Amino acid sequence: MSALSEFELIKRYFTYPAPGARLGVGDDAALVRVRAGMELAISTDLLVAGRHFFRDADPRQLGHKALAVNLSDMAAMGATPRWATLSLALPKAEGPWLRAFADGFMRLARKHGVDLIGGDTTRGTLTICVQIMGEVPAGQALLRAGARPGDEIWVSGCLGDAALALAALKKRMGLKRRELAAVERRLHAPTPRIALGQALRKLANSAIDISDGLVADLGHICERSRVAAVIRFESLPASAVMKRYLGLPTARAALLAGGDDYELCFTAEPARHQTILGIAHRIGLKLTCIGTVRRRPTRAAPAVTVVARDGRPMDVKHRGFDHFG
Repeated sequence: MSALSEFELIKRYFTYPAPGARLGVGDDAALVRVRAGMELAISTDLLVAGRHFFRDADPRQLGHKALAVNLSDMAAMGATPRWATLSLALPKAEGPWLRAFADGFMRLARKHGVDLIGGDTTRGTLTICVQIMGEVPAGQALLRAGARPGDEIWVSGCLGDAALALAALKKRMGLKRRELAAVERRLHAPTPRIALGQALRKLANSAIDISDGLVADLGHICERSRVAAVIRFESLPASAVMKRYLGLPTARAALLAGGDDYELCFTAEPARHQTILGIAHRIGLKLTCIGTVRRRPTRAAPAVTVVARDGRPMDVKHRGFDHFG
């Protein structure tokens, strides 16, 4: 089989109808029209082989994850995802790999009503760059800046499973085969919390998606909002697999700071507590109150403090993923 040209590759694997755009793939630029009363939310994520995923990662799962991490950014803003662009650097153009990657990407795109409207391809180290665009009612976007002293701190789902899977795959700890299968799904196929983000408009004072670890990402809320956070270790939502290993430092680090969770962390006034539990019931997603927002006495004071069952601060050495660490 002869090698595919760039334009043949795009036409064969990445050209789809884009009913939500005025013009999609095939021209020098796409054209979109934002609906009246909406603001445009835009985010970009870059995934590099060997840094963000294994070089031999399953291409279908990789296609899913490449879009899912961007959808998670839309969820954190309370936005409705509408359009995406995809750029790929590929060591070589392999039809079966491209077909599986495109299938994983587009299955998730169709599920959330996202049109693929453009992008680029070139030869190079396997690198995936997705830009996503969405709409949010004017003035209703969820922001990192907005947390207030007295707010409750909430998280969705369970934390740390993706990092636990990664630790096992890198032989830093042992898991049984069934346990690894359970947590590995969280690493390779995260679920973006779009419905939750939309439900939190006008309700949450601040929000962020947990991509680099709870302590690090909650710290971003604290920095932007100029507050501090105190979270209770025993309140952190953990899966059955995670709970079996919490006696190990690797598991505790995964729960607090592992990254790749793609759950939402948000703050809201205590008066909203029952409303938030009602949202959890309505959308079928576990939401857990894990702590409170406090005033930050000085800039030198810690942004996030984790306390043990006895109320004493825990020594948290690893606080999150560092892309240049």
